[in-house]
Amino acid sequence: MSAGSHTTVYTDGACSGNPGPGGWAWAIPDGAFASGYESHTTNQRMEVRAVLSAVQANDGALDIVSDSTYVVNCFRDSWYVGWRKRGWLNSQKKPVANRDLWEPLIDLVLARGNVTFRWVKGHGDDPMNDLVDRLAVQAILDKAGQAGAGRPAHLGPADVLPAKTSSNGGPRLPEGHRVVVTGLRPPQLGGYDRNLTWDAVRAKLADALAYLATEHDDIVVLTGMSLGTEQLAAEAAVDAGVPYVVAPAHREYDAVWSRESRERYRDLVGKALAVVTFDDRKPTSKQQAGGMIGRRDAWLARNASSAIVVHDGEDEHTEKKLAALVVQLGEENVLRLTV
Repeated sequence: MSAGSHTTVYTDGACSGNPGPGGWAWAIPDGAFASGYESHTTNQRMEVRAVLSAVQANDGALDIVSDSTYVVNCFRDSWYVGWRKRGWLNSQKKPVANRDLWEPLIDLVLARGNVTFRWVKGHGDDPMNDLVDRLAVQAILDKAGQAGAGRPAHLGPADVLPAKTSSNGGPRLPEGHRVVVTGLRPPQLGGYDRNLTWDAVRAKLADALAYLATEHDDIVVLTGMSLGTEQLAAEAAVDAGVPYVVAPAHREYDAVWSRESRERYRDLVGKALAVVTFDDRKPTSKQQAGGMIGRRDAWLARNASSAIVVHDGEDEHTEKKLAALVVQLGEENVLRLTV
């Protein structure tokens, strides 16, 4: 299908673990499709690999549709201009992750001058986004890609099943550059229902995570999944195309929430790379629950490489979390996002 003179191509990448076996895919509505498999890779590499394959395989003007802000923001915000000027170093003077894929893709896009990029919400209602997601997942399951035209006959599930991690024997977190995301709760985010502040925070987090992924190919988001910023962090990770780990402080963490909040929580848990429960007990009082949350937060800080804190400059609870993370990780490793 073409949008004007442009051919629309949907792309996606998937990974079972980060790193781990991965798949990539692209597809044209009512047209050609292709997918591929790699035995040891990352989410970010698969997202870029899908776009590179799509651009290499299709001539003419292209409209690339991706659910990864890691991919789309590179071209929307011209990240590549600074990368090339600095000899493929980012603004922090660190090597750009996945240069071996980014460089040929950027060179090809700039040389052609007829490739545009568009972001679409992942795991939403777009049937073509769902199709390329399933193609990428099937490549992992088959350990091989496929190609053809029209509707693929062999499609995998919507997502690779997350690797569930038990707290038995002590909680263990996946390896990688672990980024803890925390901050304001619903009262300071305009209420408990979705609103413009929620959407703005989610977008800011997605942009920050996508940029961090240019520095660290093995980025993993850690979220305690409390209402507010921590759940928005999981949604932003999906938008950025980076894996996330949910770390509830105790068993039945969502037990006292509203039905809508519980449904949202369980949906996000189902999409996580791993679920790591800090304490396998169910608290018997608010005081005990608070103690478990405090110990969980300290444990996450000890196991994190960096942190993002959403703050309004006034909330005392968030200020305490921010101060503790700065002490644990160092000022240079804590990013403040102000709302």
